Order: sequence, then structure tokens, then C-alpha cells
Amino acid sequence: MLNYHYKTVPYQHQADALEISWDKINWAYFMEMGTGKSKVCIDNAALLFEHGEIDTFIIVAPKGVYRNWAYLEIPAHMPDRVGYQMAIWRPNPTKNEKAALTSFNNPSEVLKILVMNVEALSTAKGQRYLEAVLKGSNTLLAVDESTSIKSPKARRTKAVIKIASLAKYRRILTGFPVTQSPMDLWAQCRFLDKHLLGDCGDNFFQFQYRYAVMKKRSVGTHSFNMVVGYRNLDTLSQQLKNFSSRVMKEDCLDLPSKIYTQREVLLSEDQARIYSDLKTYALAHIEDENFMTTPNVMTQLLRMQQVLSGHTRPDGSDKIIEIKDNRLDELMTCLEEVEGKVIIWSRFRYDVKRITAALLQKYGPSSAVSYFGDTTDEERTAAIEHFQNGNARFFIGNPQTGGYGITLTAAQTVVYFANSFDLAVRMQSEDRAHRIGQTNHVTYIDLIATGTIDDRIVKALRNKMDIASVVMGEELKEWLR
Repeated sequence: MLNYHYKTVPYQHQADALEISWDKINWAYFMEMGTGKSKVCIDNAALLFEHGEIDTFIIVAPKGVYRNWAYLEIPAHMPDRVGYQMAIWRPNPTKNEKAALTSFNNPSEVLKILVMNVEALSTAKGQRYLEAVLKGSNTLLAVDESTSIKSPKARRTKAVIKIASLAKYRRILTGFPVTQSPMDLWAQCRFLDKHLLGDCGDNFFQFQYRYAVMKKRSVGTHSFNMVVGYRNLDTLSQQLKNFSSRVMKEDCLDLPSKIYTQREVLLSEDQARIYSDLKTYALAHIEDENFMTTPNVMTQLLRMQQVLSGHTRPDGSDKIIEIKDNRLDELMTCLEEVEGKVIIWSRFRYDVKRITAALLQKYGPSSAVSYFGDTTDEERTAAIEHFQNGNARFFIGNPQTGGYGITLTAAQTVVYFANSFDLAVRMQSEDRAHRIGQTNHVTYIDLIATGTIDDRIVKALRNKMDIASVVMGEELKEWLR
């Protein structure tokens, strides 16, 4: 047993993963979303620091999750006895973030933690900064959602593989290391060490030759080799077991029934501008007694929330104006990382329609069903049946309409694209999947634009608060700032 005192008590599968991996130079945490791979990696860093093996912990993560490490995961799981200094690198850092980055390389007796957006490694500036940190430290370098570096040709993949050798310890984290084909594994493993996959570990084409079935195809005067199947996968699987921990939800009987997480969505320039204008308007009228009525306040918050979802309605008009946004893209990325059937809730029918259209286009004509105010009783019954017992993988609904009285236990994942302000609606919509008949643990994912009312809404709902009662008077000022 490890002589290590946890801040948060681990589940058995987490303790087992740490026990087997903590002192390994290279390791893969292939642990499904919701099984606590972030906690294991944080405990790993703390343990190595306490043994004098590292002085720096670097996490490279996708745009939707990298801030979670800094603001949620590390504060929650890093032992209080381990002092640390935090810095965040992203393409457009704030003033405070710039200051933290500037002082990061100064001598320190505490554990230095750098959180980076993986997109930073697509830039020369980001590459140079990471390389400088690695050259001057003993580092545990971890890539979260490591399928973000699965493409051998991608610039950021090449960059992180090149830099990886400067790290003393390396980790990759993902629930599903194969999202498209077994070929996804090569770059992730190459990041860890070129020797892990034997004599093809340093050459993608050799790896492809060994594990893929290729046939020559011709289009006009051009000919090319095409992957038509795979082989020797048992051998590949055995190799992976030598340097990985594989955990699936169904194997973790000690997990709680409900698992909550969130994904960050970055605002587009247009969204940020319009959102700022709405906030300024609300703050300017906040002292007006005629303005400060519950309906008016809720209307302003609703308008701001619409902008965060990528659309707006001019006053007195039914016309919807689309706003360039990243929320749908983040949703599609999120859905690639989960298995099984998924419920997607949004309070806006515009969102339900565009999400449904995007999923049908990507996953096929029978992949998704919708359930909102415009659907007839017959269509609603058919939608539930198709999702529960048919081929539909995605159920896209309005929680005010579909969040009550129906059973959707086929789902293992529930995504909130845009939340209702109503606590009862949130609780009821959660329980469509989490109810009698559910045999799997359910993961709930909130899409959040950090620094906006998205944060406030989710925190209020998680704390079982009625939003209409907490956003009046001085509280509203805090919500808007």
C-alpha cells in the first residue's frame, strides 16, 4: 500500500490505478468519463512531488476542459499540505494570467502547475514557452483527452511529441483512446515513448502496416492505399496493458449514481460584444424600480442566455438572428468522447432544431429524435420508443416540455446545452435518465461560457437554489459582473 494521504478519499479503482502507475515514467489513464482520471493524475503529481521526483506539473487539455483543471479539479484534489503555484496559458491570456506566466519560471519551493490549452501547441509562441519550462524543470507532463493529439500530421501533435522527451514523466488521459480507428493510438503512445509499441513505435507507416489492412484504390489517374480493415489487434491490446489503466463505468460499482462535470465554451467575438452590451444595459437600469421586477430581470437574463447559445431575438420580433458561436462545436466534440445513448437538453427550441439537424447530418437519418413544443403527441410517443428501444442514439429536447413524466433510461449521459432557470425543471429533467430501470451510472455535463451567467445558473441549480429568488437587488449586480 502507498504511504500517501489523500485529500479526497479515492474509490478503489482510483487507488488501484495510482498504486500501479505513480512511479512509472510513462502511463496511460484510459478511464471513462466520470471515473475520476483527473483525480488520479493529480494525486500522482502530488506523490511524485513529495518524493522529490518532480518540481513542475503541466497539464495540456482541450479548450472545453483545461480551465476545469485550474479552478475545479486541482483545488478539489491536491492535498492541502502540497503548496503550489498556478499559471494558465491560452492564446489570449488575461492580465492576471500574463503576470502568473511571467513569474512562473522564478525559483520556488512549491509545486509549479501550468495548465495549457492544447491549441497553444499549434502556435510557435506556445511551443517555445512550454519547451522553456520543460528544459528548466523536472516535470510530469500530462495530456488530457489525449485523442486531441491522435493525428500524426497535425501541427500540435508533432509539437507535443517533439517536446515530450524533455519531460521526466509523461501521462495521457482519455476515456476512449480510439474514436475513429486503432490508428488513433499511435500518436498518443508515441507521446509517451517511442519504444512502447516496439519497433513500429517511432514510425506511423510501419505501425499502420502492422495493424491495418491496406488495399490500393484508384480514382481517375490517381492511385492510393486505403485502410479497409485491421489485424493483429490482440497483440496491440496486450502491448497497451503494459502501460495503461483501463476503467469503465460498469466496472466501478463503488461510483455514485450521478456524476457531474462541465465543459467550457469560449465566446466568439460577436457573442462577447453583444453579451457585454446587454450586461451594460441591465446594469444601467438596475436602480430603476420599474425595471427591477422579477419578469424584467428574468427577461434580461434570458436574452443574455440566448446570446450564449448563439442567437438572439430583437425586441418585439419573432425573427431569430444567428450569432457565430462555438457551443455547437463543443457539444459535437463532447459527444465524440462518450459512448452509449445521450440526452441533450436546451431550453430554447431554436437550439433543439439546430442540434438535431447537426446530429442527423453527422450520424445519419435515424440517429436522433427531438421532443419539444412543436412535436405532436404521436411524434413524442414515437421519439421515446425510438430512443429507448430503437436505433436513435440522441434525444434532443426542451426540458420544460420533455423533462417531466417520461422515461429515458437508455441514456448514460445527459448534456445541458442551455439550462432552465427553474430548479424543478432541472431536477425533473435529470431524473428522466436516473430512475427505476436505469442500470448504468449517469454522467451530467453542463456546457458553460466561463465568466458569464452560465456559471451562476449552474452553481445555483447545483446548490438547489430557485434562481428567481437570488437575482434581485444587489444579487443581480453580482450575477452580471
